Amino acid sequence: MIQITMRQSKQADQEHLAELRALVLYDDLDRLGRYDEVKVRERFRNTFDPEYTWIIEVKGVLVGCVALKPKSEEILLEHFYIHPDYQGRQIGTQVLDMLLKRDEVQGKRVILNVLQGSPARRLYERFGFVLDREDEVDVFMSVQMQ
Repeated sequence: MIQITMRQSKQADQEHLAELRALVLYDDLDRLGRYDEVKVRERFRNTFDPEYTWIIEVKGVLVGCVALKPKSEEILLEHFYIHPDYQGRQIGTQVLDMLLKRDEVQGKRVILNVLQGSPARRLYERFGFVLDREDEVDVFMSVQMQ
């Protein structure tokens, strides 16, 4: 198992993470006919909140990020991106396991959306996320934490 560390993000991380998002989502967005060089970064910038975003590192190298944002009775899991060079190494599994065990998540419903056809959906399903609804682009999922 790869040893990962997580640190809270800073505003200075925004552009690097916007680039990571563009790289990670390119194939899925392109397949869906939705890739836009500008919008893919803007959507990240418009919702980035360093208070709730964590940087995922392996041996001091930034390999991904994830945000966990409180929304009244729910928690929104978003911006979960792992650099393609590090995908398939159980990093996402480790991170999601750590996040879902956090005290602030217990007793809450965790919600997310994933792009249609994204292999990330299988990760979420392994953790008990179920389909709430979907459209031509997104799959909306949730899990009730005990």
